[in-house]
Amino acid sequence: MHKIRSARFINIAVAAAAAVTALFGAGAGHAQASSTRLVAEVSLSEQTMRVSIDGRPAFAWRVSTARKGYVTPTGSFKPTRMHTMWYSRKYDNSPMPYSVFFHGGYAVHGTDAVKRLGRPASHGCVRLHPENAADFYRLVETFGKTNTSIVITR
Repeated sequence: MHKIRSARFINIAVAAAAAVTALFGAGAGHAQASSTRLVAEVSLSEQTMRVSIDGRPAFAWRVSTARKGYVTPTGSFKPTRMHTMWYSRKYDNSPMPYSVFFHGGYAVHGTDAVKRLGRPASHGCVRLHPENAADFYRLVETFGKTNTSIVITR
């Protein structure tokens, strides 16, 4: 897991540089974003999210997914919408910072329940530490929703 703040910023800088290179090429002068891919792989059994850029590991974060009685959908998804701050209408206006929605009302988002990360605790969303959620949100903004995949496995 990436816990060192400076390493986190270095990885964001590397990711941004990769995106710029992909968009503009090495002097090619035309967009090539379709060749650069951001993939977030969420493991329900491990309660982790591993983020890769063009197949290269960039981040590994603890998450919380659905607790008993709830479901986190499995499969491969594309982000559908994004909000820097969203409040759950279904669950008492709970704050969902840096929400990246991927399947109806399901999202990857930050949580203030950071002590629960690493074990199931949510109503179905994929919860991240707020700093990691902000980083993921910025990465999706940088690479674009069409070049981002969220893959959730058991």
